[in-house]
Parts: sequence; C-alpha cells; structure tokens
Amino acid sequence: MIRALLRPLWRTLPRPALAAAGGLGLLLAGLPRLLSGAPDPWLCLNLLRAAGLCLALGLAFLFDDPARHTTAPVPVRRPLRGALRLALAVPVAALCWTAALLLVPGQARPPVGAVTLEAAATAALALAGASAAVRCTDGTRPGAAVAAGLTAVAVTVPTLLLPQRWALLVAVGDQRWADAHGRWAGLLVVAVAVVALCAPEPLRRGSVLRPRPRGTAPTTA
Repeated sequence: MIRALLRPLWRTLPRPALAAAGGLGLLLAGLPRLLSGAPDPWLCLNLLRAAGLCLALGLAFLFDDPARHTTAPVPVRRPLRGALRLALAVPVAALCWTAALLLVPGQARPPVGAVTLEAAATAALALAGASAAVRCTDGTRPGAAVAAGLTAVAVTVPTLLLPQRWALLVAVGDQRWADAHGRWAGLLVVAVAVVALCAPEPLRRGSVLRPRPRGTAPTTA
C-alpha cells in the first residue's frame, strides 16, 4: 500500500515551492564565494541562517493539498499520508542544507552541529504551523499563511521581542552561544511534539464530516 501511495503523493508535493526555497537557500549560502576578500564569519553565519529559513519556508507548503476534502474518506489514514510526505521531502531538504554548508568557505564556516540545530528547529516550526493549520482549519492550502507567519516571527521575535538574556541569534564565541542553542533544542522538541499531536484526522465542525473509527463508512452530520 505504501508503494502504491508514493507516486501520487510525489505528484501532489509542492515541488515548485520546495525547489524555489532550496535554490534561494543555496544562492544565499554561496554568496561569500562571490565576494572579494576574506569571508566574514558573521556574514556567513547569518547567510546560513537565512538559507535555513528559506528551506523552512518551502516546507511550510508541504501539507498543502487541494484534494484534502475528497481524500478524507480513503482507507489510508492521514498520519500515514503525512509521514510519507515528510519521508519524501525532508531528505531533499537535508541534501540542500548539506550543500549550503559546503558552499560556505571552510575558514568562515560556523560550527556545523549548532547551525544545523537552528535550521532543524526552524524547519520543525514551519511543519508545526502547517500541521496545526491542517488540523484546526478547513483550508486546503495553508502554506502561504504559515510561511508569512514564520517570516514575521523570524524577523520580529529574535531581534525585537526577546530580551538579550534569551537571545537566539548570537555570534560564534559569544558567551550566550551554548544557552542559545539549548533554547533552539527546546524549540525543536516542542515543534516536533506539535507535529505529532496534529497528525490525526482534522477536527471537523457543523455539517462537515467528523472523525470516524477506521473501517466505517462516512456519514454526514
């Protein structure tokens, strides 16, 4: 059954959004190689953060499905379909991220594990937002709203709303570096938990189909 699902799911993936996000992320990561002079470590770090945000914005569209209301009665439950979407898209995003890391000049490349943790947490937040939108609304394409919300949060919260002692975007060598990445790890855990909690069938209201036990026929409220 899983093999039968892979091809149709691949066709319904938001490939243009994922490709655009990956391409822009690679372009940003490769900018230091186009500049003259020695690469600036602070610039390289922030370009990698921007590349990670681009990849996360692409993943925000992962659960867009114009046919979600017509596929609700199928015997394959939504958690499995969502897991297969993740299995198809996340490795591609991971390859793009690896390429972005390699594009940054080695002498200016930030600690790979720490900056990858930041990118993973950002991607998980995007997937959490998309999962929650599918779980709690009837929209078929929540990706644009989730991407816009993630962009607004990424721009305003770390720079304007968080106090300095809770900073997330710190420089390599800053005394807050370890504490900041402890907070990034916490965000990653919370975001993954939200994705898992929002995996079941969407909440339904009014005359819309309500969640039903596996194997029963759909009924209209």
